[in-house]
Amino acid sequence: MARTDRDILPDNVRPSNYNLSLFDLEFGGGWGYSGTVKIDAAVKKPSKEIVVNSKELEIKSASLRSVSGESTEWKTSKIDVDTSNERATLSFAEEIPSTEEAVLTIDFKGTINNAMAGFYRSKYKPAVAPSPGAAKEGEDYYMFSTQFEACDARRAFPCFDEPNLKATFEFEVEIPEDQVALSNMPEKSTRKGDKKGLKVVSFEKTPAMSTYLAAWAVGDFEYVEGHTERRYNGKNLPVRVYTTKGLKEQGRFALEHACKTIDFFSETFQIDYPLPKSDLLAVHEFAMGAMENWGLVTYRTITVLFDEAKSDSRHKNRVAYVVAHELAHQWFGNLVTMDWWSELWLNEGFATWVGWYAVDHLHPDWKVWSQFVAEAVQTALQLDSLRASHPIEVPVRNALEVDQIFDHISYLKGSSVIRMLGNHLGNETFLKGIAAYLSKHAYGNATTDDLWNALSKASGQDVKQFMDPWIRKIGFPVVTVAEEPGQISVRQSRFLTTGDVQAEEDETTWWIPLGLKSGTQTKSAGSALTVKEDTIRDVDDSFYKLNADQSGFYRTNYPPDRLMQLGHMRECLSTEDKIGLMGDATALAVAGDGTTAGLLTLLESFRDEDNYLVWSQISSSLAKCRAVFASNKKVSGGLKKFALNLVSPAAEKIGWEFEEDEDYLTIQLRKLLLGMAGGAGHEGIIAEGQRRFGTWKSGGELHPNLRAVVLNMNVANGGRSEYDTVKHAYLQSTSVNDKEACLQALGQSKDSDLARDLLELVTSGDVPIQDSHYGPSAVAANNSTRDEVWKYTKTQWQRLNERLGVSNVCMDRWMKMGLNNYSDHGISEEISDFFKDKDTRAYDRSLVVIADTIKGNANYKQRDEQLVLEWLEAHGYA
Repeated sequence: MARTDRDILPDNVRPSNYNLSLFDLEFGGGWGYSGTVKIDAAVKKPSKEIVVNSKELEIKSASLRSVSGESTEWKTSKIDVDTSNERATLSFAEEIPSTEEAVLTIDFKGTINNAMAGFYRSKYKPAVAPSPGAAKEGEDYYMFSTQFEACDARRAFPCFDEPNLKATFEFEVEIPEDQVALSNMPEKSTRKGDKKGLKVVSFEKTPAMSTYLAAWAVGDFEYVEGHTERRYNGKNLPVRVYTTKGLKEQGRFALEHACKTIDFFSETFQIDYPLPKSDLLAVHEFAMGAMENWGLVTYRTITVLFDEAKSDSRHKNRVAYVVAHELAHQWFGNLVTMDWWSELWLNEGFATWVGWYAVDHLHPDWKVWSQFVAEAVQTALQLDSLRASHPIEVPVRNALEVDQIFDHISYLKGSSVIRMLGNHLGNETFLKGIAAYLSKHAYGNATTDDLWNALSKASGQDVKQFMDPWIRKIGFPVVTVAEEPGQISVRQSRFLTTGDVQAEEDETTWWIPLGLKSGTQTKSAGSALTVKEDTIRDVDDSFYKLNADQSGFYRTNYPPDRLMQLGHMRECLSTEDKIGLMGDATALAVAGDGTTAGLLTLLESFRDEDNYLVWSQISSSLAKCRAVFASNKKVSGGLKKFALNLVSPAAEKIGWEFEEDEDYLTIQLRKLLLGMAGGAGHEGIIAEGQRRFGTWKSGGELHPNLRAVVLNMNVANGGRSEYDTVKHAYLQSTSVNDKEACLQALGQSKDSDLARDLLELVTSGDVPIQDSHYGPSAVAANNSTRDEVWKYTKTQWQRLNERLGVSNVCMDRWMKMGLNNYSDHGISEEISDFFKDKDTRAYDRSLVVIADTIKGNANYKQRDEQLVLEWLEAHGYA
């Protein structure tokens, strides 16, 4: 985007350093604070006005002092605040001449809010007795931290809040003597405060960085510390995980991974980690998963803490990945930052890919690239198959519009096409280009074209030419295969889940790496479809498959007989191939390009699989079918019986008992199969789950890796007693992993009254706003109670808006996780009518996604319902 296409600040002033001081923080109610910011800046042209970003701040005074030549000071004659555009105009009576050295001083007041944005407070229950100086209101304790991405630095201090207006930062804050302050850089000094019992903590100056990466935190903190193996500037880098008191030991798993990941990325990117320390902070209330503030990464507690005694082992996978993702940003995003928000994917798509790259390096036994195909790729394909999707690189005129593109397209499609490109170029060549890109643009800003140029130079290929459609065009293709003896024809067209692509929507011709497996060969090098239709010769009729290892971001539509044949040639398929085959068959059935009968036949061929990630895709495909046809009792019952028949042998074989030193993927497989079998009505497995629940209820032990399965099974097959037991466990537990499992289990009840009770619970003060989505997400996935989410949303709108309205992210999450699982055109129309007179700016993109998803589901249901029933009857399931 050209600068003229952006709604940005005037270019008459450019900052170079912020010296920010905060004082008079209110630690017990009121929550106000005062601040002074001194901004070193160049005045680029004679000016009578300076415009800064400011939101929910009271600017008390402002002045500008020239420090080059003869020192002159100008005080503001007027300060005008534009609330809607979040700007303050500082007007001066006299024109200020151009100068390369000036200091803009602004005195202001702000509020430590509870909106999880800007400088905010998080409520928590102390795990141990807190220090006397800890922030407290009534019986509730608080910690303070910041969240500035995308446009909330301006909510904490007046600033030039745009990503390419980089500057250095110096920070100090006045706090109680028994509290801890953290910031991007190490502590420089501590001195006594102006009042007894206070101290002022100052921090070293940062490198040049964007305002959204500045950060600080204040609280009753403790830490665990480790060091990197590599040396940086002659020293092993100190790495710490900070928590509120009593939780630090749960940070050890993240600490171990952070130390190793920093070393790995320093070698991978051929640039040493740029700062003198790396801190990770667990924040009790956090809207997103984590935030990559340079040198002080902040995390939702569940993405950084792991309790070896109580946590489900799957959380190790999440912690390892999120830690790696955020540390990748220390280079890709922080050292080199996108020039403008339209290129957000440069930050998030790459950090997602390289985060998994690091986890694969540290845990090759986890097979995370198969997980990536089952989770990231399939999720991205689902969202991108909607008309309501958007290109990876989205034109953003006003930065205030950017929140809704922090979505699966930027993160997951972005990372999927990076994986496709990396596999095509070869990882060594690809990372060589990445290292050159980072080196050239260090401490500055860059664009997508800058990345393509670096990769083109490293590979000798015109990367921009074949990658631009993937980044700048909406959607992705389906490759449709037609067979003739010894050859196949392949045709690309845009894929929509609604199955109704119009000619004007199908004008893009993508570069598609075909990755053809034929016989025993994989003809991937140089084999790409670059026209709408082509013929491939010398194909072995006995076996072939396109998109080897599901490397390309597209669907493949085979002739029905070939699909069945592939299902019976599993020894020729990789794990990724199997996942992709089932994912494609599911999506094609929904769109009408395939059939549910074909999908169910394919799934049957995988019944003796023993791979967790393959079963994960089987589970997802089955869940989709069961959700769409849930209202037809005959079809629903038949699909349940089909699922029981499919999963029972594998579930009975793996059983309930863990072997000593059992590997990670086997543990995950056991949980998944037992859960699937219980959900399909396996009487023996349900009975054993009920026995274990009874033992736990009476004070006995419940294995952490079976906790979620047992709780889900008992709430689903029980009544008020089981529900209340799990609800009580949620309210009493201090484990973040345990609380998540309890909320999700409560959504399994088949009782509509209990579903409503859960929705009441997650919109009450007993559940942090950040976790409210677990309620609608679980109920929406429940075929018996799904309608309660929409009923609750429309009848309790005022309560919902008051509770979640403080956070756009949380409100958006409620919508897209709670309302997108319906298969009824009537409900879609109701949703549209309900929101006509509402201010939906925080989630308008999600509402269009919901409408599109429901349309696709409803069309699928109408088209296939009778055919599915006939297949189920013919095969003895209905």
